[in-house]
Amino acid sequence: MNLTPQSIQSIKETVPLIRAQAENVTTRMYEILFTKYPQTKPLFANATSDQHKKLAGAIAAFAGNVDNLPMLSAAVEKMATAHVATEVKPDHYPMVADALITAMGDVLGDAFTDERKSAWIEGYTFLAGILIQRERQLYAQQN
Repeated sequence: MNLTPQSIQSIKETVPLIRAQAENVTTRMYEILFTKYPQTKPLFANATSDQHKKLAGAIAAFAGNVDNLPMLSAAVEKMATAHVATEVKPDHYPMVADALITAMGDVLGDAFTDERKSAWIEGYTFLAGILIQRERQLYAQQN
């Protein structure tokens, strides 16, 4: 699966919004995630207090490089390694997607149009697929 040109454009359009509000989005995302999906909380037991800042940076980097994904390969590798270390599984990704997209809507308000929401869902799903594939490889290497 590749991202559609329309989704890439919509995600790129949100870069200034995301950069300005990234920490608010991720703070809200964790509130939603831990309330709606409390089973995810142990995955973050060893997370640092600036975890929302790390995620904010990752989201901004993804948005800024969505049209040049090879620029993100080192970040993807680091994220996949961290996910395996904390036992993130493929079924966690839809929970995070729900929390993230809801948080974007909450924080960005009317600027998070239906078109942009669809683009971010597509972008998240695309990136999650890459991470899940790499994490499967890393899990297999452990056995």
